[in-house]
Amino acid sequence: MRTNYFDRRHGGVLLFYFLFLAAAFLTRVLLLAKAHASVDWNFLRLLGVFGCGFLYDLAAASFFSIPLVLYLILVPQKLFAWRVHKQCFQAVFSIILYVLLFVVAAEWFFWDEFGVRFNFIAVDYLVYTTEVLGNIRESYPMPLILGGLLLVSSFFFILIVRAGWLRVWLNSNSDFRGRLTTGLIFLIVPILSFLLVDNSRVPTFGNAYNQELARNGPFSMVAAFHNNELNYESFYPIANSDQAFARLRGLLKTDNSEFLSATPSEILRQVKNDGSEKRLNVIQITVESLSAEFLGIFGNTNQLTPNLDALAKEGMSFSHLFATGNRTDRGMEALTLSIPPTPGRSIVKRPANEHLFTLGSLFKNRGYDTSFIYSGFGYFDNMNYFFGNNGYTIIDRTIVPKDQITFANVWGACDEDLYRWVSNEADRSHSTGKPFFHFVMTTSNHRPYTYPDGRIDLPSKVSGRNGAVKYTDFAIGNFINQARSKPWFSKTIFVIVADHCASSAGKTDLPVKRYEIPMIIYAPGLIQPQQVTTLCSQIDYPPTLLGLLGWDYKTRFFGKDVFRMKPTDERAFIGNYQKLGYLKRDSLTILKPVRQQTSYHYQPVTGNLSAAPQDLETIQDTIAYYQTAGYLFKHQLNTSSPNQ
Repeated sequence: MRTNYFDRRHGGVLLFYFLFLAAAFLTRVLLLAKAHASVDWNFLRLLGVFGCGFLYDLAAASFFSIPLVLYLILVPQKLFAWRVHKQCFQAVFSIILYVLLFVVAAEWFFWDEFGVRFNFIAVDYLVYTTEVLGNIRESYPMPLILGGLLLVSSFFFILIVRAGWLRVWLNSNSDFRGRLTTGLIFLIVPILSFLLVDNSRVPTFGNAYNQELARNGPFSMVAAFHNNELNYESFYPIANSDQAFARLRGLLKTDNSEFLSATPSEILRQVKNDGSEKRLNVIQITVESLSAEFLGIFGNTNQLTPNLDALAKEGMSFSHLFATGNRTDRGMEALTLSIPPTPGRSIVKRPANEHLFTLGSLFKNRGYDTSFIYSGFGYFDNMNYFFGNNGYTIIDRTIVPKDQITFANVWGACDEDLYRWVSNEADRSHSTGKPFFHFVMTTSNHRPYTYPDGRIDLPSKVSGRNGAVKYTDFAIGNFINQARSKPWFSKTIFVIVADHCASSAGKTDLPVKRYEIPMIIYAPGLIQPQQVTTLCSQIDYPPTLLGLLGWDYKTRFFGKDVFRMKPTDERAFIGNYQKLGYLKRDSLTILKPVRQQTSYHYQPVTGNLSAAPQDLETIQDTIAYYQTAGYLFKHQLNTSSPNQ
């Protein structure tokens, strides 16, 4: 590059643009190579990916250049020409170069974990720095990575210095009027980018991986932060509110329920179940990232889950259950609130999420000891606040004595320790004569995949996800075996369900198979062994559990008792923070910004999707579910009711 391009006050901005765009191009090439087996290699589509990508890279560069542009307008020529100032700016550009290469590496590892560019997850990771930095430190050889980046950035910085670009720029001369004019021209670019470039408008290029490659990581992260709560009515297809609720009431109606109000937006119902009410204990083990594909009962041949496979055969196993999202907080939302995923943040992390109608509040009003038991620090993802204000007592790593933690990583104590806490809480409740309901959340099946040595035949950390899954299975089996000797065992239902899958990346908008999770309900002598093949969702767990208990209760749940579903009722909800899916046996309907809707044929065995003509009835059902779920939370109409 010619040095005379930089012989002016804002030449440094041009240099910043060049470095930023070069790093962004390098990132796209590296991620393309990493995803080579999944991308669409059609030449015109790839050309579109890089062309569109350049536009978003340019927009991102313009935003991040604003402080530099403003500074170069305001700094006087005398200060700009000062030797110390020049040295400071050389140091600044060396840091900028290092940061840009660090972002390249960070995007590589983020893609390795999630199969996408920076998004809503990355925003959360910036909030919870203790856990995230600890996870990174325990998962990767950070001294080697950071040292390598330092060497590479130093090499390129030396090349820039030798090319004379910095020297020419720092020796330039300008008056205020000239640099103001040039600076204002540079500021037009981010203004136009703000008005014209929207992350939700990135074309699909026929493949979700191609679409992700066309994005710019830092730009996507800022966009995710800005859109962390997407107002449904502003961005998605909508229906008349009364019509949407009327349709919802028809979808929620069952032969054993009756609406208690004629008000369209009031979905409170009285549910009556057969037989006498059973006041059994419930221990709900919510397992981190347990995809169905890991279990032998779903066809895995690696023998990672012998205990879970045995429990599935001895209990009630659900073979077509789908997670509502791809984050732990989404699973918690579905399993406690029994609602479809609303766009943007999970309700677990939103403000004004207190005193909602939850499974925990329902149990608590029946005189149960209700607890949220988590092996990590529950401030993460706002879990303690959400559960603490919605019917649960909090037990996490901050409360448990240190001598009850034998092994821990940055995310939390190992699963064996966690189950010891659970057993202690069950003993305590039983000694007082009170039944209990425990929502247990595990962490061992999470990167860095570390666990106590000597428990299984796969070594900690180096065995990756397979080792973590096998340890998770071992810990559950060990817990159940120890629980058999407890006086409360014969009156306890054990529920084992995943919060989400290990990965949700795929070639399509919503790769259906990446949302399929196991659920096992185990209670020998109380629950008859069977395989449940009904297509259902995490949100159907609460009413199904209450149906097994034979409870009569008032409800605002969106879910249904699986055993009262008709074949036409079978459906599942899957989504991410922007795309909202409604899955039927042979179709998938997706709502997404802005006012878009797409329909697919779904092949249940392979999980393949193919374009399908839009079915008006199914689209209206999809809109009714998601629009009303957002409306009820926004207007605080899904709160706890008295006399549940």
